[in-house]
Amino acid sequence: MKNSDSILQITSEAFSDEGYMPKRYTGFGEDVSPPFCLLNLSPKAVSVAIIMNDLDIPMVKEYTHWLIWNIPPQKQIPENIPYGPVVQELGNAVQGTAYGKNRYRGPKQPIFIRNTHRYVFRIYTLDCFLKLRKDAGRKELLDAIKGHVIQEGSITGRYKR
Repeated sequence: MKNSDSILQITSEAFSDEGYMPKRYTGFGEDVSPPFCLLNLSPKAVSVAIIMNDLDIPMVKEYTHWLIWNIPPQKQIPENIPYGPVVQELGNAVQGTAYGKNRYRGPKQPIFIRNTHRYVFRIYTLDCFLKLRKDAGRKELLDAIKGHVIQEGSITGRYKR
């Protein structure tokens, strides 16, 4: 990560850090992406990327639910980002392939999983726009941001079926 003047702080009006996510943002509800507020956003930021991972899948370190990059720098990331690989409403941001889709996929544990899962949203400010295929996955995105991260922050939501 490059030296930054400040830490990127992430909040959401939908849930507090380590708090429970409302059903609206899950596969049992409307399955829409939650809103985020980026505090102390660096003026050097050229783009923003978000990765959402489930930290509690057995035998997998992290399971990716959502990838989006090339979001223009802005303090407010709106909820309900439209489905599809290119999001015109967000300056042609790109949603990569996670959970087999180019879209946000909220928590939706199988019926036999009853424990609480943690979903971490890692948000990065970058010094460039990324040139990645629309079907890129988490590994490709993480490789592409190496050496370009200005700031990084996260917020974790929980969900229990």
